[in-house]
Amino acid sequence: MKTEQYVVVLPGVGKSHAACAIGNALIELGHSVLFRPAYQLVQELLAAKRDLVLPQKLRRLDSFELLIMDDIGYVKQSPEEAEVLFTLIAERYERRSMLITSNLVFSDWEKIFKDPMATAAAIDRLVHHATILEFNVPSYRTRKRRRTDGAHAGDTADTNPGETS
Repeated sequence: MKTEQYVVVLPGVGKSHAACAIGNALIELGHSVLFRPAYQLVQELLAAKRDLVLPQKLRRLDSFELLIMDDIGYVKQSPEEAEVLFTLIAERYERRSMLITSNLVFSDWEKIFKDPMATAAAIDRLVHHATILEFNVPSYRTRKRRRTDGAHAGDTADTNPGETS
């Protein structure tokens, strides 16, 4: 099970939900899966580096067949954060699977890694065996907000089949 998957979309369209559904299906099939928001995982890696136990932390993460890192593009990374994030990606490359959700297209990933060479190297490792999912749909939260603020006539996108507006 060595593949990478990415869900790249705008906020509110279900990327985290889709990642959780994939992870849950794999758990039901007997695979080990860990879900972490990107900010939390990066902070765990920084703490491990500070405490001089980063190799042990990476080995513990390797015990999971799939690592789901949610919302990689929301937090601007410091150089130290980008370094541990790149280390994680490089360590899992060709050995373990990652599923990453992001609100950024790859051309904007320099916002994450800051350095063009590190950005290219990270993307290269991630897309080598990747399946990339892109959801080009309106935000669910925006639709829901619009509906609660007063739905437009004929707006039935959020009604159940057979339900009348």
